[in-house]
Amino acid sequence: MANTSSAKKMVRKIERRTAVNKARRSRVRTYLRKVEEAIASGDQAAAQDALRVAQSEMFRAVSKGVVAKNTASRKVSRLSSRVKAISA
Repeated sequence: MANTSSAKKMVRKIERRTAVNKARRSRVRTYLRKVEEAIASGDQAAAQDALRVAQSEMFRAVSKGVVAKNTASRKVSRLSSRVKAISA
């Protein structure tokens, strides 16, 4: 356990930051799940709308440091190709 006052303060800061990051990650997953559900239903218009919102949310998470840039780009790329494949 932390002994010094600065170490105790760091523990408090880390707990707050962890809670915020956890909420952001959960929010991103929710939007990704909405895209998955739209793809599964076969509705391309809904899937495109959901993808647009999910993409902005993913890159917001990147800017906050929750998700790595390449990870977000890979996920968005794969989802967009799946959305495009619905019409084919």
